[in-house]
Amino acid sequence: MFLSFEGIDGSGKSTQARLLADHLRAQGRDVVLTREPGGSPGAEEIRALVLQGDPDRWSAETEILLFTAARRDHMERTILPALAAGKVVICDRFADSTRMYQGLSRGDLRGIVDELHRLMIGREPDLTLLIDMDPETGLARARGRQGSEERFEDFGAGLQRKMRAGFLALAEEFPRRFRVIDGARPIEVVARDVLALIAREAV
Repeated sequence: MFLSFEGIDGSGKSTQARLLADHLRAQGRDVVLTREPGGSPGAEEIRALVLQGDPDRWSAETEILLFTAARRDHMERTILPALAAGKVVICDRFADSTRMYQGLSRGDLRGIVDELHRLMIGREPDLTLLIDMDPETGLARARGRQGSEERFEDFGAGLQRKMRAGFLALAEEFPRRFRVIDGARPIEVVARDVLALIAREAV
């Protein structure tokens, strides 16, 4: 099964993806925990290009091409081989993040994102868990990490509000694939809801 976690920056999705992977491994499942952009050597190199530097380093169109290239390499080298071997793949962000951050952040480019996805990727996760979070709280959390990959955080709270609304709209657009979980609660409470949801979906 191919699972993705989505949400705005600071929503806690990375923590929840890791906790789910740990839980499934403890149950004896063979799990690959990966991330985007990244997840393969080539995609990790592209990650450094798109997540560091000035907010205006790339145009939105160039970003879409870079993210699609990273995703293609990630699919070829990590995700598809793992699924073929019968493993559970848990991915911290996937194409839905590109639909939001590149498709909506600086113009209406969703159609380009979807067309490139159709041509070069051609696969969606079996299940997407959207960790929903108040944008101001999420941004404060994200900035508190003090890492080097802060390019999108530097766009500010306005972008985060737009992204939250966009993710919730995606959940309505793809109701069979999306599940929305309230991330504004203690980590262990959110994790319990994630596990209950996964149990119901029969991973």
